[in-house]
Amino acid sequence: MAFEEEATVASVMRGFPPAREGQVTLANWRSPPFHRWAFQHVRELIPTVEIANDPGAVWALCSAPIDTKDVRIERGGAAPLSFDAFLAETSTDAIAILYRGRIAYECYRNGMGPDTPHILMSVSKSILGLLAGALVARGMLDTDALVTSIIPELGETAYAGASIRQLLDMRTGVAFDEDYLATSGDIVTYRQATGWNPVSPGQPVSDLRSFYQEMRRTRGAHGGVFDYISPNTDLLGWVLERVAGKRYADLISELIWRPIGASTPAYITVDRLGAPRCAGGMCATVMDLARVGQLIVNGGARGGRQILAAEWIDDITEGGDPDAWDTGSLANYFANIPLHYRNQWYVLRDQPPLLMALGIHGQYLFVDRTREIVIAKTSSQDLPLDAQQIAMTLQAVSQIREWITRA
Repeated sequence: MAFEEEATVASVMRGFPPAREGQVTLANWRSPPFHRWAFQHVRELIPTVEIANDPGAVWALCSAPIDTKDVRIERGGAAPLSFDAFLAETSTDAIAILYRGRIAYECYRNGMGPDTPHILMSVSKSILGLLAGALVARGMLDTDALVTSIIPELGETAYAGASIRQLLDMRTGVAFDEDYLATSGDIVTYRQATGWNPVSPGQPVSDLRSFYQEMRRTRGAHGGVFDYISPNTDLLGWVLERVAGKRYADLISELIWRPIGASTPAYITVDRLGAPRCAGGMCATVMDLARVGQLIVNGGARGGRQILAAEWIDDITEGGDPDAWDTGSLANYFANIPLHYRNQWYVLRDQPPLLMALGIHGQYLFVDRTREIVIAKTSSQDLPLDAQQIAMTLQAVSQIREWITRA
């Protein structure tokens, strides 16, 4: 709509009420400049459920600041960026860097603060990957089981014959066009079902679980190449709820958020019937996201308590199929970088390996287990996926990994 084009960052959600051109709505909340406000205020736009923390058992992280003034981010022939300029260039809202369990650096921009939850987009998928591992360790989830053995309602859909493992590794043969800039088609119908997009006049109101009945097209056999399909993750959320007999938000709270000593409750968006948007709807503070990374550095343990099985973390690092990734749907965004995808995590097959959770518009969690480095970053980049911004961020992370160990 024309009035949206007239808005500026300074005018968004200013006034009581805000001027029409500055109002954030369900129709514009992921578009610039509205997303800079919306990504920190998701629960004011979409129904959510809280993921409770334990205020009496917060994981206190000591501070050991490292000066970043001499850090320079190389960028392929152009003039290097200072660290502050890199944060601005990549529309960073908050960043936290941990080294050997201590806070080496933290910064908040665009009105963010330490207690401000920010949408994690598809970093949410990687949190689900850890939760799945927790249920596997408890004998509640078999990754070799067929999806339809747990959700028989999907027996006539494209998910028939797919396994939990294939969902976890994004290797189903389901046909789905994940085009974030599309104005019609699969992804718009999906977003409407999850409550992320408005329903058109006269259009029937849907919901996430009903949406799966529309997913009947296939593009190949299950277990083939990597194909990034967000509904796979939401379906995993349904699977986890079914096998555990609990709401997804309560499962994360019980098995992840409380045990890691999160300082602030998180929350997750839900559809009109309460189905969680596990693929992208989790919102949390950047430091609590960093605590998730530190748990992985610690081999799944905190204070003598094993929260995640170390074997599951090892499987993320070592168990993926590079060939499936190389011929998959996202390889072009990571040109010439050896990668695999396992248990809803990306793994850069460096020496040492780097675990990565990635969400559109610049959400990241990087974990270098060997060097004990965690980098959590939330952002409001204009494009959902921007190859140049991804390359710049990966370059920055590479240089930070080298710099911090020498500081």
